[in-house]
Amino acid sequence: MAERALVVAGPRELAFEDIATGELPVGAVRVRTLYSGISAGTELSQYRGTSPFMHRQWDVANRVFRDGEPSWSYPVRNLGYEEVGEIVETGSAVNRLRVGQRVFGTWGHRTGHVMSEADALDRLMPEGADPRIGIFSHIGAVALNGVHDAQIRIGDLVVVFGLGVPGQIAAQAARASGATVVGVDPVASRRELALKLGADRVLDPTAVSVSDTIKSETGGRGADVCIEVSGAATALAEAMRTVAYASRVVALGFFQGEARGLMLGEEFHHNRIEVISSQISGVAPAVSHRWSKLRLWQSAVRLQHEGRLSLMPLITDTVPFAEAPALFARLDKGDPAIMQSVLNFGDIS
Repeated sequence: MAERALVVAGPRELAFEDIATGELPVGAVRVRTLYSGISAGTELSQYRGTSPFMHRQWDVANRVFRDGEPSWSYPVRNLGYEEVGEIVETGSAVNRLRVGQRVFGTWGHRTGHVMSEADALDRLMPEGADPRIGIFSHIGAVALNGVHDAQIRIGDLVVVFGLGVPGQIAAQAARASGATVVGVDPVASRRELALKLGADRVLDPTAVSVSDTIKSETGGRGADVCIEVSGAATALAEAMRTVAYASRVVALGFFQGEARGLMLGEEFHHNRIEVISSQISGVAPAVSHRWSKLRLWQSAVRLQHEGRLSLMPLITDTVPFAEAPALFARLDKGDPAIMQSVLNFGDIS
């Protein structure tokens, strides 16, 4: 028996690889993938070959990148991190799960996966839920982590720069936390979607100065918090111009290469701006005794099921698994009509 996985064979080159599967361990379950979401940030950095792991060596012990043999070489096999599937087989020692139950998790763009009973129990989908909400478990956790790092207070004015998928989720979560939310994006369709999903206002950064607009409307104070989700240095620079004196900017986007255009001797220096890097490999130490990555993943699914977050409207493109290379090519060209893209692994009935 073999599974089929999508791998990066080279820069902008995808391939399908057959992976042999062994006998199911007694304490594990076999999962058939139903859907897999594509991250247009992290995965495109792998597809294009721009990820720092593909050019430098990540020193795990010291947590620094060094010159030397890259940590990842081709073929890159860790493509994909937001999957949902259905249990099709249980090990002989498994007694708390049954065939037909659905689980979310991270196992890459592949047709199947084996996970322990304990891991599957932690990642059970709510009964009756549309399985596609499971593909937002990880990217939803990324956005929720950023909103936690923002330390939003009820009544705050929060400006979210970048209304792609994580930015849309962050905007919803910030508003659910009691903030007035202004979304910023040059793409009209993304601004319109943010308004439909609850943003209070939107701004086009190509038409107005975001910082001047927010400062003029707040008597010169500025936003209480800015969350930068686009990974663009110009947006981070504008976020630092927009936020109030001695206030916080959360850098949630994945910046590639040099962040040119950051004039750190200007607003950052003179306004005592606090810039926080938010990244899902960890949570803020102050809340780590309560919050973990697992709790963030679970919350991203639960909040959708309860109707507190509305993420299904973010799905714009769903294609069969076999058509993944063509979808990645569209994403690589920067098609602004694509929000969350999804790979469909077959009939879920």
